[in-house]
Amino acid sequence: MAERRMFAKTIIDSDAFLDMPLSTQALYFHLSMRADDDGFINNPKKIQRMVGASDDDLKLLAAKNFIIPFDSGIVVIKHWKIHNYIQSDRYKPTVYVEEKAMLEVKPNSAYRLDTECIQDVSKTDTQVRLGKVRLGKDSIEVEKRAAFTPPAIDDVANYCRERNNNVDAQRFIDFYASKGWMIGKNKMKDWKAAVRTWEQRDKTEPAKPNKALDYNQRQYTESDITAIERKKLGLI
Repeated sequence: MAERRMFAKTIIDSDAFLDMPLSTQALYFHLSMRADDDGFINNPKKIQRMVGASDDDLKLLAAKNFIIPFDSGIVVIKHWKIHNYIQSDRYKPTVYVEEKAMLEVKPNSAYRLDTECIQDVSKTDTQVRLGKVRLGKDSIEVEKRAAFTPPAIDDVANYCRERNNNVDAQRFIDFYASKGWMIGKNKMKDWKAAVRTWEQRDKTEPAKPNKALDYNQRQYTESDITAIERKKLGLI
């Protein structure tokens, strides 16, 4: 690892840097002096205590994007490649390959987190802490479920036609629309499943007599017919 480090004036003369307390600026210089050839430091808290800086100084460097912290406790100098150019014959790659794999180099040579890489890591149940931000399986939803959209009447009618059932599409729509598309206390997730439930219910329920049938279509007992005829004759 090289013994000498350089600092770009475009970074340390910026208002963002100079607006920080002197203790924070000093901590930045000490971290940079002790970073490896890729800008990684594995003991930032030790260096912080050694130079008399506070926890707030370290947090401020992260908040101002002068360092990038990882859940492992390692930090990297964000503008490392702007500050330093190390010849290949003197360059020693960092041993913190997992953290380096989470970074990409911007066109201006500054490091930034590769969000796609972070999401891939989160799928393996690994969590990455970035200052006060925590990325992991608890805060990144890898597969988001699409929000339920009520079906159109034509969609329901076509589905019922495909299944060759007797579900009335308009009645189905009106029924669930009046309930806010809720099934009990839960929001409906699959309207096709609800159609199939209605279909099975219609198969199991006994057929109700059709009140619209006229006299000749209905089946009457002998006593019913006698009563009707007597009424016609004015006897009842």
